[in-house]
Amino acid sequence: MGPVMDSSDWFRVTGIGGGITRIDEPGVHPLLQANIWHVCGRDRDLVVDSGLGVASLRAHLPALFQRDPVLVITHAHLDHLGGAHEFADRLGHAAEPLADPPPGSLHLDALAAELGLDAALGGERRPDLLLSELPAGLDPEEYRLQAAAPTREVGEGDLVDLGDRVFRVLHLPGHTPGSIGLLDEAGGVLFSGDVVYDDVLLDELTGSSITDYRATMTRLAGLDVEVVHPGHGDSFGAAGLRRIASGYLAARRPAG
Repeated sequence: MGPVMDSSDWFRVTGIGGGITRIDEPGVHPLLQANIWHVCGRDRDLVVDSGLGVASLRAHLPALFQRDPVLVITHAHLDHLGGAHEFADRLGHAAEPLADPPPGSLHLDALAAELGLDAALGGERRPDLLLSELPAGLDPEEYRLQAAAPTREVGEGDLVDLGDRVFRVLHLPGHTPGSIGLLDEAGGVLFSGDVVYDDVLLDELTGSSITDYRATMTRLAGLDVEVVHPGHGDSFGAAGLRRIASGYLAARRPAG
């Protein structure tokens, strides 16, 4: 178990320009260290995903909530859904169990069993607890993923309008059945969730589909974008998207 830290220091906030801020949780094991994206719009703000939920976003990042943000949940895994219950306006796909998620766990073996995850992804020095530090007041044994039913279900082609920029919902199944991304077609910006990021892609979890993932990657390989802001890790450009998508398709080429 790591040292206890003041939960007000739990979140790391990095402005990346263009009215977009990246928020993450550096005290979380890389397996669950997901990105929260904040986009400032003219009329309202957008938040994409909500982290693990081990420290309160509303309590420690109140600026995130000042302009009536709409939260888009890319999928229902704990590292993206954990803080969603704190938002009043939540959008997600009907195929994701947002209203009745599995409990989740901060322990690798329990989480691996729940998700159908290869526990070897925890690394050579496999941790028990997937936190290197603990937010003050957190009992890891009491952690449970909270329900966050969408206030509006969204699917392919639906729009999220911030006034000065509009995001189109892309249904991108494969990692999960109802995984979605958000595409600003005018600006060439894609928020991809866990469908594509520059690391090992998980396509054999409970609910995953390699067939669907291949179709999604074929689509993404031809998508006209300038930058991808993923669910994990750093952002990358169009060349990175094509490299990741083509690499996946080559690795998952159907036999015969």
